[in-house]
Amino acid sequence: MEDRKKTNSKKNVVYEKDIQKVIEFIETIQFGSITLIIQDGRIVQIEKNEKVRMK
Repeated sequence: MEDRKKTNSKKNVVYEKDIQKVIEFIETIQFGSITLIIQDGRIVQIEKNEKVRMK
Protein backbone atom coordinates (compact mmCIF):
# COMPACT_ATOMS: atom_id res chain seq x y z
CA MET A 1 0.00 0.00 0.00
CA GLU A 2 2.86 2.42 0.79
CA ASP A 3 4.42 1.90 -2.66
CA ARG A 4 1.15 2.83 -4.37
CA LYS A 5 0.98 6.15 -2.49
CA LYS A 6 4.52 7.04 -3.55
CA THR A 7 3.72 6.32 -7.21
CA ASN A 8 0.47 8.30 -7.17
CA SER A 9 2.03 11.32 -5.46
CA LYS A 10 4.72 11.66 -8.15
CA LYS A 11 4.37 15.07 -9.79
CA ASN A 12 4.98 15.78 -13.44
CA VAL A 13 7.73 18.36 -13.83
CA VAL A 14 8.25 20.78 -16.73
CA TYR A 15 11.63 22.45 -16.51
CA GLU A 16 12.17 26.10 -17.38
CA LYS A 17 14.91 25.18 -19.89
CA ASP A 18 12.43 22.96 -21.76
CA ILE A 19 9.86 25.76 -21.91
CA GLN A 20 12.54 28.17 -23.15
CA LYS A 21 13.52 25.71 -25.92
CA VAL A 22 9.88 25.41 -27.03
CA ILE A 23 9.56 29.21 -27.08
CA GLU A 24 12.77 29.47 -29.11
CA PHE A 25 11.41 26.99 -31.67
CA ILE A 26 8.10 28.88 -31.90
CA GLU A 27 9.89 32.18 -32.46
CA THR A 28 12.08 30.78 -35.27
CA ILE A 29 9.50 28.81 -37.28
CA GLN A 30 7.55 30.47 -40.09
CA PHE A 31 5.36 27.53 -41.24
CA GLY A 32 5.25 24.06 -39.74
CA SER A 33 4.73 22.27 -36.48
CA ILE A 34 6.39 21.56 -33.16
CA THR A 35 5.78 18.22 -31.45
CA LEU A 36 6.53 17.49 -27.81
CA ILE A 37 7.32 13.89 -26.87
CA ILE A 38 6.34 13.14 -23.27
CA GLN A 39 7.44 10.12 -21.21
CA ASP A 40 6.62 9.64 -17.54
CA GLY A 41 5.16 13.15 -17.40
CA ARG A 42 8.32 14.86 -18.64
CA ILE A 43 9.36 16.35 -21.98
CA VAL A 44 12.00 14.04 -23.44
CA GLN A 45 12.06 15.26 -27.03
CA ILE A 46 11.05 18.28 -29.08
CA GLU A 47 10.55 17.88 -32.84
CA LYS A 48 10.43 20.85 -35.21
CA ASN A 49 8.95 20.22 -38.64
CA GLU A 50 9.36 23.32 -40.78
CA LYS A 51 7.68 23.88 -44.12
CA VAL A 52 9.22 26.04 -46.84
CA ARG A 53 6.62 27.54 -49.13
CA MET A 54 7.60 28.39 -52.68
CA LYS A 55 5.84 31.30 -54.35
